[in-house]
Amino acid sequence: MEQRYATSPDQLPLFDTTDLRERFLVPDVFVSGEVTAFYTHHDRIILGGAVPAGTQLSLPTPPELHAEYFLANRELGIINIGGAGTVTADGETYELPTRACLYIGRGTRDITFADADATGGAQFYLFSAPAHTTYPTTLVLPEQGTVRELGDQVTSNRRTLTQYIHENGVQSCQVVMGVTQLHPGSMWNTMPAHTHDRRTECYLYFDLPDDARVIHLMGEPSETRHVVVADRQAVISPSWSVHSGVGTAAYSFIWAMAGENKAFDDMDPVPPTAIS
Repeated sequence: MEQRYATSPDQLPLFDTTDLRERFLVPDVFVSGEVTAFYTHHDRIILGGAVPAGTQLSLPTPPELHAEYFLANRELGIINIGGAGTVTADGETYELPTRACLYIGRGTRDITFADADATGGAQFYLFSAPAHTTYPTTLVLPEQGTVRELGDQVTSNRRTLTQYIHENGVQSCQVVMGVTQLHPGSMWNTMPAHTHDRRTECYLYFDLPDDARVIHLMGEPSETRHVVVADRQAVISPSWSVHSGVGTAAYSFIWAMAGENKAFDDMDPVPPTAIS
């Protein structure tokens, strides 16, 4: 498991492009036939991917956790962004079509990933954080999430946000997770931007054409930098960092957070005029 150590805002002005990408960009989330895991010391989040590619994959327990099994002290959110797949948790199998979300609670020992049929193509995004108690494993189909329409076509940020794991939906200790899809002709996400000093947030960009990119903004509002992100790559946004981005084409992204609370609207707004 690759580890990313925590950073502070006063370090950011000293980073060049390579430094930024090494600390905040996760380029190889999905590897065919493997489970990947990346540990950030910002709120001790683990993110990764599972791509069965015709096989059955088990969720390993990285030695860095010093735990008997992966979810001995953690919870896990999973969203499938590929073809139909299945996740089996302690003997119970859940079918995940594309964009379905599965929450698995602390104490679940054995987790496996597979394609739902011979056509294959499942790609599971994994997001985990420490948990202090156990909540029930829960499957949410795409049409069952809480939908919020945000933005405006005039400002190129018209988007549909679907909440899955949140304070008024699937219950968790601290994970909050969902999907945002930009409408055709819109390229900006999370604009006006915000920070929330109480939670770390990670974005996984997907549905982005191969020849397109997202320019992801980060840093303190008065001292921003950018990271160029391709399809199916993730960005770690520390609690002190603004997070917003603009694409060269429309796209979708999974947003997932962990930290002090589960209040989705607990944000510190940053108007465009305050960004430097």
